Amino acid sequence: MLISYFWSYKFYLKTNFSFMNKIQKLGCACEKPNSNYTEYRSSALGTDHTDGRYGEVTIQQCKLCQRIWIHYFVEYESFSKSGRWYKGIVSKKDRPNITPENAVEYLESLEWYVYGGSFFESTGEFGQGKLNV
Repeated sequence: MLISYFWSYKFYLKTNFSFMNKIQKLGCACEKPNSNYTEYRSSALGTDHTDGRYGEVTIQQCKLCQRIWIHYFVEYESFSKSGRWYKGIVSKKDRPNITPENAVEYLESLEWYVYGGSFFESTGEFGQGKLNV
């Protein structure tokens, strides 16, 4: 059963996203882990209610290079230093398929993403793989 679930999940990601997206770095300021929110135009995509996490999902576009990013932020009010965020570049092809509920899976499918927040005691670092939400 577990193997069947794994292959179904992998098929879902492959059919809905460019699996393991290889995103070329351009050297733009938006790719730096400590880039500032003022470098982007932002619009709310919605809230991810999966497992009660209430993650805020935003689409951001770099004002310099025009690349599109998905930004995921979550914190748990009853725990100090629980704030964490993740952001990754989204291809124009994948953008229409991204919802608040599948944003975590999309970010996990990327070759690299940027993350930070009080939970990590970091203003930003590069990462890949599973998100700690």
